[in-house]
Amino acid sequence: MKTYFLLFLGLAIVFNSCKKNDDDSVIEEETQEQEPVEEAKLRIDYPAQDFMWGAMNAFYFWQSDVTDLADTRFDTEDSYVEFLASEEDPAAFFYGICNNHERIVGENTAVDRFSVAVENYKDLVNSLQGVSRSNGLEFQLYLFEGSNDVYGVVTYIALNSDASEKEIKRGDVFIGVDGQTLNRTNFRELLFGDSNTYTLSMAEISNGSISDNGIEVSLTKVEDFPENPILVSKVIEQSGVKVGYLMYNGFLATFDEELNSVFGSFSSEGINELVLDFRYNGGGRVSSAVQIASAVYGTNTEEIFLKARYNDKIQSTFDPGDGETNFSSSTLDGSPLNSLNLTRVYVLTTDRTASASELVINGLAPYVEVVQIGENTTGKNEFSITFVDDAENSFFYEEEREGNINPNNQWGIQPLLGRNENADGFSDYTGGLLPTYELLEDISNLGVLGEPTEPLLALALSKIAGESAKTNLQPAIVAHSFMTSYEFKPTNNLSVMDGLIKMDIKKMGEKNFK
Repeated sequence: MKTYFLLFLGLAIVFNSCKKNDDDSVIEEETQEQEPVEEAKLRIDYPAQDFMWGAMNAFYFWQSDVTDLADTRFDTEDSYVEFLASEEDPAAFFYGICNNHERIVGENTAVDRFSVAVENYKDLVNSLQGVSRSNGLEFQLYLFEGSNDVYGVVTYIALNSDASEKEIKRGDVFIGVDGQTLNRTNFRELLFGDSNTYTLSMAEISNGSISDNGIEVSLTKVEDFPENPILVSKVIEQSGVKVGYLMYNGFLATFDEELNSVFGSFSSEGINELVLDFRYNGGGRVSSAVQIASAVYGTNTEEIFLKARYNDKIQSTFDPGDGETNFSSSTLDGSPLNSLNLTRVYVLTTDRTASASELVINGLAPYVEVVQIGENTTGKNEFSITFVDDAENSFFYEEEREGNINPNNQWGIQPLLGRNENADGFSDYTGGLLPTYELLEDISNLGVLGEPTEPLLALALSKIAGESAKTNLQPAIVAHSFMTSYEFKPTNNLSVMDGLIKMDIKKMGEKNFK
């Protein structure tokens, strides 16, 4: 260990230390001499920006590449406060630091496409647990050719949601909300605004065109709706081969025990092959990704699943082996892991498959044959963690410390902290992971998830059987969505290291400060 991580973290937030250390009379005297009263008050007026800079300076993966995050960026407290005051809006301040303004409007052109800031940290925490204000309808939005008008296509309905009780299903099309035609100007307010209830104007696809069919469906969003990411799990028997199928839409630790039971059922039924459907899975908890990978490959706790790579300041403190995570033999709650010990797995993907989903694919690649079917994935090979304004805890969010969070600043941020490598050292998939067999979804024939006739699953089953597809699976209508309902979730496209990174960093701190 070359240096003390918590020591350089303290240096990174030296200005926070100056204002909080009541026992250091020297620092108090220097502050009184160097900092005008109006500047001290101004700093208090920008607690969110102050917190964001401290956390980003210490942990941001590209810290050394961002001039405004340099350890030598500010010569005086006055210059630091002036920087905090340069942007009134905390969100703009945060996205400006990570050069990610485009992220706010959904057009990602910057290097960092995925760091997130949320005004209320509880919204971020709840989303990581699968809890949000939702009616359970998930969809993708498309533009009519040569027009700014928008139409939506339902991709799936969350279990036990308001939408699950209405006459609406996967593949249905809508073109209006509350009597207004959807377009690029109004879709955010109509579909993702403050109103809990809206009525969709439905449509149908016929002969390659979309037209209003006169049907209306009213949906109501429920506060604190817990979405179960395990949408479909079943065993399909085909030509004497038992195939386990799992449609999994988010890596949520809350459902890890149920996920373990699914693999237990697959094991007891003696499946020969497994299909993981990650086509709409934008990521989530890395611990859940480790669990799924271990359930597929085996509880081989001596073998590396991932190697986390942090910024230069953090990485310089590492001993050999630090930042490595092996396969697991139990869930986070301690239940023995049900494992299939497979040598091959099929994974269904689209361009919405991201983060922890890609981590499973990449992490398994050195050990098993991964047959990827569908589209090129998103290409998110970084991970993150939730930070709040709790400087005494190095800004890490912990539920039991909510009382220690600055009451004047409830912002939460989820910046990119590092990059995941697999056991072979491979992490270069920012352009996405390429499918073994490419097949795009057909919006005129999405099929029923989990049914052998659904096109992506049908192709997987044909490859498992060692034969060409018996029917033509090429899509009749291919369109690329410009927005999805998943993108309005705070944790979309996140690979969250949760306890793993905190254990690594805190372990280093304890090792040097006992």
